[in-house]
Amino acid sequence: MTGTSTSTSTSTSTQSTHQGFTAEERAAMKDHAQELKAAARRSSRADKAAEAEREVLAKIAGMRDSDRVMAERVHAVVTANAPALAPKLWYGMPSYALDGKVVCFFQSAEKFKARYATLGFSDQAKLDEGTMWAAGFALTEVTSEVEERIAALVKRAADGGAPGHRAAAA
Repeated sequence: MTGTSTSTSTSTSTQSTHQGFTAEERAAMKDHAQELKAAARRSSRADKAAEAEREVLAKIAGMRDSDRVMAERVHAVVTANAPALAPKLWYGMPSYALDGKVVCFFQSAEKFKARYATLGFSDQAKLDEGTMWAAGFALTEVTSEVEERIAALVKRAADGGAPGHRAAAA
């Protein structure tokens, strides 16, 4: 009798320790599915680009104050310094793509209940430096110094990474 009780409690504890996706991760996946559906409905390339930017600006406008201020500044720096990067939503986050592939993104602190926002770069950014390099940066404030660093990174990412990288690939 005791063995049966133990096996039931073991089974219950196993089930309660299994953690799948968090609510925030499930919400991000739903956002991404909606983004894909909306993109498929748009007609021309210009319409798609304009609507994608409106969606990014609306997402930024809906952020809490500290995240919104940083996201607005990041958006301004990226669009001014890397005009080849097209704004679009990616898993519900403002992102910037080159030839349709996400190069960098802004993740608000609120999105995953973190203590800082993140400016992240995908492998498409090709920011390689030797055998190890940063692919994400924690942001608590976007100062003029931070803006300069972001500008340099997005310019490099839009140019295909390290100096001469595109020329070598061409």
